[in-house]
Amino acid sequence: MKDYDESSAFLGQWGCFQQVVFFVLAASTIPNGSGVFSIVFLADIPRHHCLVPDANLTEDWLNAVIPIEVTDGEEERSSCSRYRLDVVKNLSSQGLIPGRDINLTQLEQESCVDGWSYSKDIYQSTIVSEFDLVCSEQWKQPFTSTVVFLGVLIGSFIQDSSQTGKTVLFATMAVQTVFTFVQIFSSSWLMLCVLLFIAGMGQISNYVSGFVLGIEILTGSVRVLFSSMGVCLGYAVGYMMLPLFAYYLRNWKSLLLALSLPGLAYIPLWWLIPESPRWLLSQGRVEEAEAIVRKAARWNKVEAPQVIFEKCKACLTSNQYIEKIIKSCLLCYGFTLSFIIPFKHFLCLHLPRFTLSTGYFGLSLNTSRLHADPYLSCFISAAVEVPAYIACWLALQYIPRRVSTICVLLLGGVSLYLIQLIPQSKHLSVALEMLGKFGITSGSSLMYSYTAELYPTGLRNTATGTYSSATLIFLSMSVGFLLILISSSPCSGLDFKNLPYIILGTLCVVSAFATLFLPESFRRPLPETIQQMHKRGSGQSSLGNNIQNLGCLLKQNFDRLKYFMPSLTSF
Repeated sequence: MKDYDESSAFLGQWGCFQQVVFFVLAASTIPNGSGVFSIVFLADIPRHHCLVPDANLTEDWLNAVIPIEVTDGEEERSSCSRYRLDVVKNLSSQGLIPGRDINLTQLEQESCVDGWSYSKDIYQSTIVSEFDLVCSEQWKQPFTSTVVFLGVLIGSFIQDSSQTGKTVLFATMAVQTVFTFVQIFSSSWLMLCVLLFIAGMGQISNYVSGFVLGIEILTGSVRVLFSSMGVCLGYAVGYMMLPLFAYYLRNWKSLLLALSLPGLAYIPLWWLIPESPRWLLSQGRVEEAEAIVRKAARWNKVEAPQVIFEKCKACLTSNQYIEKIIKSCLLCYGFTLSFIIPFKHFLCLHLPRFTLSTGYFGLSLNTSRLHADPYLSCFISAAVEVPAYIACWLALQYIPRRVSTICVLLLGGVSLYLIQLIPQSKHLSVALEMLGKFGITSGSSLMYSYTAELYPTGLRNTATGTYSSATLIFLSMSVGFLLILISSSPCSGLDFKNLPYIILGTLCVVSAFATLFLPESFRRPLPETIQQMHKRGSGQSSLGNNIQNLGCLLKQNFDRLKYFMPSLTSF
């Protein structure tokens, strides 16, 4: 049987059908860009201090009741304490003046027993001011971001290609839209976390489903353009829209409403987006695949041949059969993939993915704090991704995968290393961090394409869906969390602010070295079977044959079991 690219070559690469698929799927990722980093504004901490109820204090005592603390060499009002109000009332009633008649440092302090007063110079409200996630409860603020990415973690595991890509795409878009909207009605921080977790599951699943659907339908240079620029620029557009929405909608509930409503506009796209013919073929559903391709031929105004795909046998081939078994083992995904590909390749593929996931989320969450204006900082961080994706597209077009991946990893690592050498230059530090994010963002997009090109059709959605597997996402969150904590809180006597950059820079250099051991996929057709995947690696044909033989053996045994256990026929 000819491969899909060869069988569908009569369609061309850029007809009406491909244009619709390209732009519609690219547009489907816009809510992902604006949604995944909305937590930057939703959970930002406004300036705050202890609330002082009306206690008939003199103006001098109203100004002095909040202690002054020195942070980073600057004096500011305490966020979590005040002088004991009963003592202050007594001193005020006696007509004593603070600082002249009373030494304030000798007064006893107390916590904010009456709550907090939040500044509204930047935000009207955030979930921090809504649920008082400050002082003793401040740990809940960064943990809220962690909950979002835990949802992303779980969402990465629901990418099972036993489900049709189109169905998963729209189901996850619905999850993302509905649960983003329902967050508005959260009555407690715990309820909000549950809803954020579910919405996070839809985030990654929606993006990966659209990505895989596009690269399986599109062919040739258009597929490269889609995977490197189309879907990524849609994501970047949504990311750049986020600070715009947040600037004009400074109430957290209004912002969530603005981010959820556009999801309704995607309902009509159900009738425009087709199922992946390549995936249907991998499942032996030849008639359905031919119907989609013939419809595409009508859209492109070309004549389809009488027979597009050769008829498959009624039963699955041994390769397809073992792929189905592998996908049923999703809970042991890491073990399964380390079995079907050489461990060296498994490790060298996941190390750059870990590094790029860590760097991307860590830098993206931190850049909004680089400037006094969080909206401007966030927009700059988002805008850097546009040239990064363009550079990724050029690299995918003209440069082998290993060379381009190594170059962007070294660019990101060297830029992050240099930040610690210029601690006095704030603007140059920001420029280097943005250069580092440029390299890491390009590398993230490259690795999505690289991963999709290495795995066969039956496993491509699963493999790409777990781009950030459990360990990788957890470490990504941890380092990103460390970045936020260190950049926002000083350490007495020691300066650890550059430690995250040193860690990320080291990971980039090590990952660049590991990439040397990966197989090359530049300008090669997508593998359709596990055997074809193994033939890409030098000397792996024997292992591919072993997998083939294992598939035949498993199929024979399952056929025997089906004779005695008819319930297995649904497997």
